[in-house]
Amino acid sequence: MRFIDPHIHMAARTTDDYERMVAAGIVAVIEPAFWLGQPRTSVGSYIDYLSSIVGWERFRASQFGIRHYCTIGLNSKEANNEALAEQVMDILPRYLAKEGVVAVGEIGYDDQTAIEDKYYRAQLALAREFDMLVMVHTPHRDKKSGTIRSMDVALEMGMAPGRVIIDHNNEETVRDVLDRGFWAGFTIYPNTKMGNERMVEIVRQYGSERIFVDSSADWGVSDPLAVPKTARLMLERGIPQTDVEATCYGNALAAYGQSGQMLESHWLEPAPVDQRTLFEGNSVLRGQSPRVGALPEIPDRVETMVFK
Repeated sequence: MRFIDPHIHMAARTTDDYERMVAAGIVAVIEPAFWLGQPRTSVGSYIDYLSSIVGWERFRASQFGIRHYCTIGLNSKEANNEALAEQVMDILPRYLAKEGVVAVGEIGYDDQTAIEDKYYRAQLALAREFDMLVMVHTPHRDKKSGTIRSMDVALEMGMAPGRVIIDHNNEETVRDVLDRGFWAGFTIYPNTKMGNERMVEIVRQYGSERIFVDSSADWGVSDPLAVPKTARLMLERGIPQTDVEATCYGNALAAYGQSGQMLESHWLEPAPVDQRTLFEGNSVLRGQSPRVGALPEIPDRVETMVFK
């Protein structure tokens, strides 16, 4: 099976993760703009970060046989610094026009403050202006009301539900999201958000329409193999393979493929890997012999390397 991880913060991951992801069958990833774990102090730090996820990270993924896309936005947590947020809003349009950008995101609410609401609305307006999809971050606290509010505001701002991905869902939000016609993303974390056993039961109860799985793997305790691990558990627990393929591959492609930036041919007919290639004078190598003309070799004991 092939897998897509439609929400993963690869800037926080290592090249070892890329090798394990390829071995597990992950062919494409989407990296949303995110906060760094501490406040950014100037718009220049945003410029460098956004440049890296449309540039270096896209290149780095290609050197390991994975297609990299991203979403661009002002994270809800960081929207609360209003003076800096205004400067960030000024630079977002230049990045939304970059190749490989599939949506405005991840945006929405954290503490559901008035300032967060202001910049959520501003970025929804930007998505309308650029005719782009939206990836919504639902709040960790007071999730159900925050999710409903996120959808209400998206509709109020003129977004069609089918062009909005509501992420970080759980059992208390899924019905509302599906009933209103939005896409429902589920983040599989080792200890928080959704576990993969809970995800199996979500698919068993609701089926696979407009539902997909992601890892959101970042600098915290998280797992870049959450999607293939969840797929394996679904199959073991009797979920039909068609539902597994939809929630771990096909639905993410259908949702983000609306951008025109994400095409299945990108990984079915890939350019050859050439690790001799440089990005602004830099390579992914540190003295290793470069691989040329083929995807990285999959180890003989993939099951042990990937899943144990």
